[in-house]
Amino acid sequence: MLHRATSADLDDLAAFLRTADLTVAALAEPAVRLWLERDQDGAISATTGFELGDDGEHALVRSVAVRPDLRGTGAGLRLAGFALDQAADAGAHEAWLFSRRSGGFWQKLGFGPTTTQALAAALPDAHQVALFRATGQLDREVAWHRPLPVRASFTA
Repeated sequence: MLHRATSADLDDLAAFLRTADLTVAALAEPAVRLWLERDQDGAISATTGFELGDDGEHALVRSVAVRPDLRGTGAGLRLAGFALDQAADAGAHEAWLFSRRSGGFWQKLGFGPTTTQALAAALPDAHQVALFRATGQLDREVAWHRPLPVRASFTA
């Protein structure tokens, strides 16, 4: 069952993301919202999340990973869709991500290629963007983008 990551999950979460070759920077930051699933033995089997930009309009999807034995089961699509829904519910109108290896996966969810410069302009203060700028990795990344559905908000 998917649940919001807590501070008690962070060490396990970082270890899981490292095995998936994903960025572990700023996992404990308030703008980074993460969820995970654990198997019957308590080991993390899947993760998903996003970082909401300072403007609230843009979200950087990150930490979408499933254990190798769960790949091809639809779990990744379900988790990525969950992160997109949560980002839209948080008020984001645009979703962005970095992915050098999984473009076909993200295209199934409506993402199209964009430039790293466009992503960095939309999310200039995102922790992953700052890390990639500082390390020179930004120019070696592949960026993806898609609009999010506008969620209606009603007040009584």
